[in-house]
Amino acid sequence: MCGISAYIGFREAYPIVINGLKRLEYRGYDSTGIMIFDGEEMQLSKTKGKVSDLELITDNDEVRKKGNIGMGHTRWATHGVPNDVNSHPHFSQSGDLVIVHNGIIENYDTIKKELINRGYIFKSDTDTEVLVSLIEEVKKRENCKLGQAVQLALNTVIGAYAITVFDRTKPDEIVVARLGSPIAIGVGEDNKEFFIASDASPFIEYTKNAIYLEDEEMAIIKIGKKVKVHKIHDDSKVDPIIQKLQMNLEQIEKGGYDHFMLKEIHEQPKAITDTFRGRLLADKNMIKMSSIDDNLDRFLNANRIIIIACGTSWHAGLVAEYLIEDMARIPVEVEYASEFRYRNPIITDKDIVIAISQSGETADTLAAIKLAKSKGAFVYGVCNVVGSSIARETHSGAYTHAGPEIGVASTKAFTTQITVLTLIALKLGKANNSLTDDAFNNYLHKMQLIPKQVQELLKIDEHVKSIAAVYKDATNCLYLGRGFNFPVALEGALKLKEISYIHAEGYPAAEMKHGPIALIDENMPTFVIATKKGHYEKVVSNIQEIKARSGKIIAIVTKGDTQVREIADHVIEIPETEEALTPLLTTIPFQLLSYHIAVMLGKNVDQPRNLAKSVTVE
Repeated sequence: MCGISAYIGFREAYPIVINGLKRLEYRGYDSTGIMIFDGEEMQLSKTKGKVSDLELITDNDEVRKKGNIGMGHTRWATHGVPNDVNSHPHFSQSGDLVIVHNGIIENYDTIKKELINRGYIFKSDTDTEVLVSLIEEVKKRENCKLGQAVQLALNTVIGAYAITVFDRTKPDEIVVARLGSPIAIGVGEDNKEFFIASDASPFIEYTKNAIYLEDEEMAIIKIGKKVKVHKIHDDSKVDPIIQKLQMNLEQIEKGGYDHFMLKEIHEQPKAITDTFRGRLLADKNMIKMSSIDDNLDRFLNANRIIIIACGTSWHAGLVAEYLIEDMARIPVEVEYASEFRYRNPIITDKDIVIAISQSGETADTLAAIKLAKSKGAFVYGVCNVVGSSIARETHSGAYTHAGPEIGVASTKAFTTQITVLTLIALKLGKANNSLTDDAFNNYLHKMQLIPKQVQELLKIDEHVKSIAAVYKDATNCLYLGRGFNFPVALEGALKLKEISYIHAEGYPAAEMKHGPIALIDENMPTFVIATKKGHYEKVVSNIQEIKARSGKIIAIVTKGDTQVREIADHVIEIPETEEALTPLLTTIPFQLLSYHIAVMLGKNVDQPRNLAKSVTVE
């Protein structure tokens, strides 16, 4: 959940590390800190708050900024409240070692008590200070080098971590290790400089070469030498693979938009097109996905498909359940990864598990994948980040090609996940003859129109903004949808909760009368997806039930609708398409609505309180 940024080389470290922290702030922003080694002393600055608060401390202090080695951290608190003391980096008791850490050390309390018995004194409430003290104790006790001390210490801890450790007595070396939390190493020309970060965004302008550590691997990084990687538990050597980065600097800048979320909402036509590219071949009446083609028999002969995910990705999985069962007639179950991993599920080698995650680093989803694999299931990943842990841990999979998503509230990740899952459903339906040729070809041609339809839909921004102004002071909201659009109702409610902090709930429209209707009054706005196809007349009846109780209705309707327009307080029109494809359109107004309400309420839409983009801890 936290962000790590570090540098060792010939450049000034401060601007590299601080700019890296800014790009990683989506991972955590309750406190932050930086250490710069000036050749003799480690200059430390840290504070509760955001990276901008840290800059206020350091910008006018040239002494604190000089040096060619540095590490920084932006925090999402786990152990210890957000404050200056608990902020990273943390020093060992002697002051020789310094560490930044993403993850949780579960047995830290036991280790801490033992170290206290040995005379250690702790300044913070964090598990991280315990870890760096343990490394120092091992180094002293075993009279070994830093790398070996880190390895021995990590063999005694339980939990998840990505760590970067520096010893001021060895100023040409940094040690990095990971288990469950991501870490990337940027490799400069001729190994003259190295960049360490939670993802590659902090160093893309300096190098396109990156090493992604696997779980239970550590790296010893020395200026002028190749990175040495070996396993933490058995010390076996690993030949690191240097990957070429695909992202560019422009992708992670705001590009003139006020917020990353708004930029990413408007990037959806391109993101969906990029997800189609090379896969949706409407002129040839085919879908080309080698990851499905190579495993087609597994899918067609599966007893069932189990989809595992968290948050927004779980909502995309629910859409996929409707899609796959409708188009391919294969049974589908959708599970929260956080529950699946703990409930001793019944899984066989006849099952296929589809794991969905934007970051590819979601801790619960990764643990669920490992459980499914241990029981013989074939695991297929759908994620956005190339080279991420889920991409490496699954048997096969597909990237969404959404590009970097910085805003904490997912937008383009959701629509591109649905895009990939729709392609899979169509491909399977065609392969097992559940879809006729005419139906299949019609879907392909309608899907090809979706990016342009989304582009057209984004033009309603001012109309949605005017609706947002009416309902921004609501304290509770209800979101209703049926069929393919029930998950979109859930996603719409989640978006509003995430960034505006207004309580909202999503329901299947027909379930309203089984409880939620008790909430309806003149102060309760209800957002209803009432597109023309599917269960239209049933939804109209639900709307009338709400109006009979003085409820306010904001309806998403198909362009040209007149029936709902007559009874709703506000309508938002979407272009006409097949019912199964409507989630790619109906979600856009909800994204814009949540965004504008949050902005009007003065909320930080890109960094909502208590949330982080990538949940890499339990």
